[in-house]
Amino acid sequence: MANFYRDNDDIQFLFRHIDLGKLASVCEEDFKFAGQFDYAPADADEAVANYDMVLDSLGQLSADFIAPRAEDVDRQGNTLNQDGSVTYAEGIFASLQKLAQAEVMGFILPYRFGGLNFPQTVYSMAIEMVSRADASLMNIFGLQGIAETVNAFASEEIKQKYLPDFAAGKVTGAMVLTEPDAGSDLQAVKLRAFQDNNGNWFLHGVKRFITNGCGDVLLVLARSEPERSGGLGLSLFVCGRGATVHIRRLEDKLGIHGSPTCEIFFDNTPCQLIGERQRGLVTYVMALMNGARIGIAAQSVGIAEAAYRVGRDYAASRKQFGVAIEKLPAVADMLIDMKVAIEAGRALLYETSCAVDMVVGYNKQLEQNRPEDKDQARQLKKLTRKYKRHASMLTPMSKYYCSEKISRQNRASSHKPRRRGPQTRNNAFGEPRTNIERHIADALTGLYNSSSVRVNELGFDSWAEQVVHGDWHQGNMLFSKNKLTAVLDFDSVKIAPPVTDLANGMLQFSIVGDRPNPADWPGYLDQAKLVQFLDGYREVIKLDKHKLDSLLDLMIETMIAEAVLPVAATGFFGNLTGLDFLKMIQRKAEWLNKNRKKLTEAISS
Repeated sequence: MANFYRDNDDIQFLFRHIDLGKLASVCEEDFKFAGQFDYAPADADEAVANYDMVLDSLGQLSADFIAPRAEDVDRQGNTLNQDGSVTYAEGIFASLQKLAQAEVMGFILPYRFGGLNFPQTVYSMAIEMVSRADASLMNIFGLQGIAETVNAFASEEIKQKYLPDFAAGKVTGAMVLTEPDAGSDLQAVKLRAFQDNNGNWFLHGVKRFITNGCGDVLLVLARSEPERSGGLGLSLFVCGRGATVHIRRLEDKLGIHGSPTCEIFFDNTPCQLIGERQRGLVTYVMALMNGARIGIAAQSVGIAEAAYRVGRDYAASRKQFGVAIEKLPAVADMLIDMKVAIEAGRALLYETSCAVDMVVGYNKQLEQNRPEDKDQARQLKKLTRKYKRHASMLTPMSKYYCSEKISRQNRASSHKPRRRGPQTRNNAFGEPRTNIERHIADALTGLYNSSSVRVNELGFDSWAEQVVHGDWHQGNMLFSKNKLTAVLDFDSVKIAPPVTDLANGMLQFSIVGDRPNPADWPGYLDQAKLVQFLDGYREVIKLDKHKLDSLLDLMIETMIAEAVLPVAATGFFGNLTGLDFLKMIQRKAEWLNKNRKKLTEAISS
């Protein structure tokens, strides 16, 4: 039987060489739980054996049950029902049941709530394996940080109400943070939290782009102090899914279709306060997001591992010049680079997780069992500060390095020619999709969603609309003496903010690609032509700073959306092979993102 834990030599190597015994001692508080709970270890060796056993079981479940269902999950997606409930894809529902039966939905929760009380390091290994099997499922399995936030900051009443069901896999959760005008800038959150005469709390307002927003337990960031702007006016609340929580829509994403991304309307929803007022963002959500960053890093390594293995297997089976192409130096170098990058990311991820485990363990010891000896207490404080500095530095570094590697690994591993034949007509983003197309879709989804969030934060929804041309292809225009005299072909006319038309023109004029195969097109745009088109536009129409700042992200959105739709419908872009065209789009979108600072300066000057 396949096993995503046993077949990965690098995970095995790190498992053996990380000092898991030390982590176990910290997490188990010197193994004081051994006499209280049947499955609590009595020493470090027993704890490490438990970690190995659970990872082995999860690795087999990921390989044999979750991974074979991933493509069907991606095709089927989720369904928003007329009553406002959401039905998961069949594979997601079945996998969640299997994970609950395996008792791994409370990985880092304490024993007293039915959790495994495992270190974050072991949980990161688990997230990676699940992500390798199905990135969509990880978006639900990896939300156990919600339960950990409740455990860290909520009252005992709230803990007892929610955490046993979390650990048993009876409920799933959601981090309900972002809004139409508050994406990365969470200080701008407007959703209102208010009290009645009896002191009961209620929520009213809209949240958008909420991963698993249809979950049973919702952690909601809301403005409890209406007279106070900024982060200090925000508090964190918990509520269950009920009649006053309405899922208004599911986002139509480019990838990770098995994970529902929801828009939620809270209609005076009863809720409970987590911790203290005004600490929702500054303390609680920041802790929650740090855990989420590690989760995204682990998910990224899992996706990259899956993409690498697709490329490696193809290179071993495809023959040219009488040998498998993995024997050709250029391909061998590519595979080696991919493997090294993944292993570097994994090592960074696990080192970060270890630092977090030490911080959590030592903080708990300081709060609950502070040494009476002053020198020992001073040394414990010193160690806590040391690991806190390490965790603070490594967490964003780990998230950035690992998540950026997804796009690079997918791009490198996807030099696999598209299969010819009837079923490829709809392969690119329709059905059936191959594994490699799914990995490319996941990478493009990240680029598109990041740009979309930034544009929304600039106020896009409030900008005035008008009729715009929508397709500034050079073949649609007539020139005389270097001046545009007529515009042809109005089949793309639409009503939208004019800046979208400008972004389309800048993109169309700056695309560099004149070779038959888009796989050979360079991964950059012509900056001079991009700025030239903008300058011509600004001779006629003035643009404020927000609209100028939105241009690069609107170009990324336009490039991805206009490539995906025709490829999804036909498998081709014009007469160009769809998969090669999407890889080219990915390279150019990444170039825009990477050179954001330089291009912004050129646009603003």
